[in-house]
Amino acid sequence: MTTSCQYFETDKISKEAFYQEELKTIDWKDVDQYPTFQKCENFTEKMEQKSCFENTLSSHLRQSFIHHNAISIRDLNDTITIKFTISNTGKLSITDMHITKTIKAEFPQLDNWLEESIDTLNPAAPAYKRGIPVATQFTLPIIIIAN
Repeated sequence: MTTSCQYFETDKISKEAFYQEELKTIDWKDVDQYPTFQKCENFTEKMEQKSCFENTLSSHLRQSFIHHNAISIRDLNDTITIKFTISNTGKLSITDMHITKTIKAEFPQLDNWLEESIDTLNPAAPAYKRGIPVATQFTLPIIIIAN
């Protein structure tokens, strides 16, 4: 008895077709690993990484207020929004800030303080998607309360 290989033929797909199909399956709005600061490098779970990243960033910005002795003469309960980009090399930069007129009136140098603060803080590693370092963007709301 003889058999032929023709029954085992498979369809060949081109590299380009495979690549296009693979691109459709990738969730581009999510990363496999969040950017990390040095103190967050031991966290392996994504949510722990994200939480450590956000807490470290918030804490660092809060220290900037303390360092500049930011004191308000009136009561405040307002939110500023800061958009960040972390490059694929780990460089952290502010891309946009929304500071209300009320906060700007109380703290006219706030945007400069935030820029200075970010310049002194860089992630140890960028975010990763499928083992490749990628740029990411984050929006961080900061609540300003002064009594």
